[in-house]
Amino acid sequence: MPRPSRRFLLALMLGAAALGAQAQTLRVGLAEDPDVLDPSLARSFVGRVVFASLCDKLFDIDAKLNIVPQLATGYEWSADGKQLTLKLRQGVTFHDGEKFDAAAVKYNIERHKTMAGSNRRGELAPVATVDVVDPATVRLNLSAPFSPLLAQLTDRAGMMVSPKAAQAAGDKFGAHPVCSGPFKFVERVPQDKMVFERYANYWNKGAIHFDKVIYTPIPDAAVRLANLRSGQLDFIELVAPSDMQKIRAEKKLKTASITEIGYQGIYINIGKSEKAKANPLGRDPRVREAFELALDRQGLVQVVMDNEAIVGNQWVAPDNPFYAKNVPVPKRDIARAKQLLKEAGVPNPSFTLLTTTASDAQRIALVVQAMTREAGFDVKIQTSEFATSLNMADKGDFEAYVLAWSGRPDPDGNLYSFDACKQPLNYAGYCDAETDKLINESRAARDPAQRKKIFEQVAARVLKERPIVYLYHRKWLWAYTPKLSGVREIPDGLLRVTDLKMAAP
Repeated sequence: MPRPSRRFLLALMLGAAALGAQAQTLRVGLAEDPDVLDPSLARSFVGRVVFASLCDKLFDIDAKLNIVPQLATGYEWSADGKQLTLKLRQGVTFHDGEKFDAAAVKYNIERHKTMAGSNRRGELAPVATVDVVDPATVRLNLSAPFSPLLAQLTDRAGMMVSPKAAQAAGDKFGAHPVCSGPFKFVERVPQDKMVFERYANYWNKGAIHFDKVIYTPIPDAAVRLANLRSGQLDFIELVAPSDMQKIRAEKKLKTASITEIGYQGIYINIGKSEKAKANPLGRDPRVREAFELALDRQGLVQVVMDNEAIVGNQWVAPDNPFYAKNVPVPKRDIARAKQLLKEAGVPNPSFTLLTTTASDAQRIALVVQAMTREAGFDVKIQTSEFATSLNMADKGDFEAYVLAWSGRPDPDGNLYSFDACKQPLNYAGYCDAETDKLINESRAARDPAQRKKIFEQVAARVLKERPIVYLYHRKWLWAYTPKLSGVREIPDGLLRVTDLKMAAP
């Protein structure tokens, strides 16, 4: 039998190498298991991390929070600010092969606005109608000028799903989502893994260098890090702050530290349900003020975050241009807190603080429990799995709730859905007509200086009632194998999979 030629053997070796490169899998460790994978219904940060692989948006943001093209290549505002015309990228298809065009955009915007349970409804409230100008042009008609709209379209409100698949699946679409991103859905095992494979017809296929992406939820930060160190993961999207200094010193892994555009806070049920009346924290603003005065924010940052955060008391950080300086961060004042509790007739108020199973959230609860005890508070801690805790918050089945918000490029994205009356993320149940009027004015204003003045008025009202006690602004702490290149550090904390590459072993 003749021997194979050297040229033939070399070809086999090169072919095997090519197959190995094509078969690369990116393995990402998540701090939590996402909620539903439907852009209209989703509300978790880790869900947004996953969507970065699955669902492209009309626009994206860069490291400096500039709005950049994605599925839309350009835009134009009308002179009165009540029409936004978008030019769409051509040659894009959804994972089921259906064409992305203006009709698909119209369907998606209307779905976001009208679907039962949609969390995008408030984000797109000013969009009255959508016109298909031609297959590559769509016009959004607004009921009033809405300056945050472009920023809204850089997140889930701008994500596009296949109309055909969404219509067929109805409210079950999240179980098998079909979008137009670089990777398409394969399977999900709750609390275990989510598997996605490369979409061969992706419009920007040259920027994709992995065959699969597997997301694994691992709530324990130490276990997440151990899996990264052992090579079972390539990237973890949340490192425990206490581990960062050691990782940096070892220099065996790459790290990133990016100040978030969101916040960490404690939501207080002041009107969401009957539980608002059942505890003194919910029914009396003096008790909420005492609660805030019993907190040492810098101490929280030091103990919980190992100083990997910035103290704050608003929906944007103190270094943000829209921070309301007329309502500065209050200093801890135990004596004043006790006086307020005495005036309220509850020197020893008791309430239950709901927290998720995430380690940092549990640390917050324990430190808050200890700090406020000095003022007379009796804080009981209730721990629940993340998705379950969100459902409890939705129903008002809580008294106070430790929850982080990942943030949006425009301050409106950190404010409207949480503090405007009856909005989907208004877990506190806060509702004030004058606040609503001011927030709507801020949405209509185009001049940044004018918007800042309005935000100052909003802050003066909202922070007095304290539906949310803001604590600090975290830093996104990432760690990943040094073999991984192309990681972009963007303040929304989402890992973009485009341009990521893995060096050969």
